[in-house]
Amino acid sequence: MDYRALYENKDFGIIKFDEKLKNYTNFGIGGSADVLVEVKEEYQLVDLLKFNMENGIESTILGNGTNILVTDKGIRGCVIIISKNYDRISLDGNLLKVSAGSLLSKASKFSFKNSLTGMEEVSGIPGSVGGAVAMNAGAYGVEMKDIIKSVRLISKDGEILEYDNKDMDFSYRHSRVFDDDLIVSEAIFELKKDNQEKIYEKFDDFTNRRVSKQPLDKKSAGSTFKRPLGSYASKLIDECGLRGYKRGDCQVSEKHCGFLINNGHASCEEMINFIEEVSSIVFEKTGFKLEREVKIIGER
Repeated sequence: MDYRALYENKDFGIIKFDEKLKNYTNFGIGGSADVLVEVKEEYQLVDLLKFNMENGIESTILGNGTNILVTDKGIRGCVIIISKNYDRISLDGNLLKVSAGSLLSKASKFSFKNSLTGMEEVSGIPGSVGGAVAMNAGAYGVEMKDIIKSVRLISKDGEILEYDNKDMDFSYRHSRVFDDDLIVSEAIFELKKDNQEKIYEKFDDFTNRRVSKQPLDKKSAGSTFKRPLGSYASKLIDECGLRGYKRGDCQVSEKHCGFLINNGHASCEEMINFIEEVSSIVFEKTGFKLEREVKIIGER
């Protein structure tokens, strides 16, 4: 398919061809996309989705590139980036309206400046609001389901939908976004007024905890495994003597065993094998089966 001719002069945003996806993921891993489009406006996203549907082209959505592992063969069809260009934040009383491409950290800091509490715990999650809502991301006991009022979504054929919190089917690292193959366009957070000094004290506390315990300077997708019932992935991995364990450029972080990191030029297949190896060792030694939280996307 001649993608260049097909997408030429279309008002969809920034359009690139044969773009390396490793530059768009926190893991720094992944092959190329046939077409990559960085959308700026909701109408561009809707038009692009409809265009791709009409032309039989698969649409794959990427946010800030956290929590994903792109295969070495890359992604066929059109990769749509909803990130820094799809970024608007506004306030109406205690309701914070945020576009899907905005960083959760940026939205959190905006709320703090306006003396709103509720996002201190999740302020350090290194992803976009869209990705956080889709997977019901959480930290320190607070998840998206606890602070979301409503979500604006778009189907793969370009239909715009509005769902209240109760309609999102939020559960641990899950929402109906995955079940119905939807795309988050915007979220409204319902927060509470509080003393700004107290808010920043909480924010500083959670920030210090993250900086001291997590390998934020390394290439990783965050927590690699979901929390197993009755324990913690990082605790189990550490107890199995795997802290700092390496295979090639793949490594269990010495700082936080729940983070698997790419020390250089690890391939997707190498990282997948490493993830499976760590999970297998933990199962053999403890009986706990670690389920991967990181999502693998692309051609296998």
